[in-house]
Amino acid sequence: MSAVEQPHVLVVEDEPAQREVLAYNLEAEGFAVSRAGNGEEALLQIRENPPDIIVLDWMLPNVSGIEVCRQIKTRAETRDLPVIMLSARSEEVDRVRGLETGADDYVVKPYSVAELMARIRAQLRRTRPAAIGGQLTFEDIVLDGETHRVTRDGKPLKLGPTEFRLLSTFMEKPGRVWNREQLLDRVWGRDIYVDTRTVDVHIGRLRKALRQHGGADPLRTVRGAGYALG
Repeated sequence: MSAVEQPHVLVVEDEPAQREVLAYNLEAEGFAVSRAGNGEEALLQIRENPPDIIVLDWMLPNVSGIEVCRQIKTRAETRDLPVIMLSARSEEVDRVRGLETGADDYVVKPYSVAELMARIRAQLRRTRPAAIGGQLTFEDIVLDGETHRVTRDGKPLKLGPTEFRLLSTFMEKPGRVWNREQLLDRVWGRDIYVDTRTVDVHIGRLRKALRQHGGADPLRTVRGAGYALG
């Protein structure tokens, strides 16, 4: 497993050949990919296993891509998920409609795979910077996703890979309270069984690592809820 959990992309496309080509290219670029062939399946997957970004075709059977996007953006728990809309509709009015529904970007078919990858990375740079090699800063802590180095007050910190993934998760959303199950999903992955008490052990190790040169403990325990940075 990489030092930071792979960004998870949900591809929603009803045309099997296009869906598989897109998924293949995303996996070749190092993304974890889920697939959905229609809007209902997409909404179910988003509820059960929220991705980091959604690539969504406009023309879907039954529930259209526009309606899927509208539902994603009206639910509090998913409204911050980036959505890139794919469409053969190239008219400005269609592009405006897609963006007004809440899509974060709009790509007209046929598209260049390289351009789509660049747009996906641009959205992830905003929501999961450490996962694509970005740098995160919180107070005097700096995490470099490309070199996998962490410093505090200019001094290098020694962190294990799990502590690095934990810290990057906290630093991507300072102040957010993560419960143990959410941290297990993000840091260890949904397919790996780990006892929730393991989270507490690694939080303890992370706290120790962050204070190896002194300074206050930046992690906060929220009784009955989980942990937060700051």
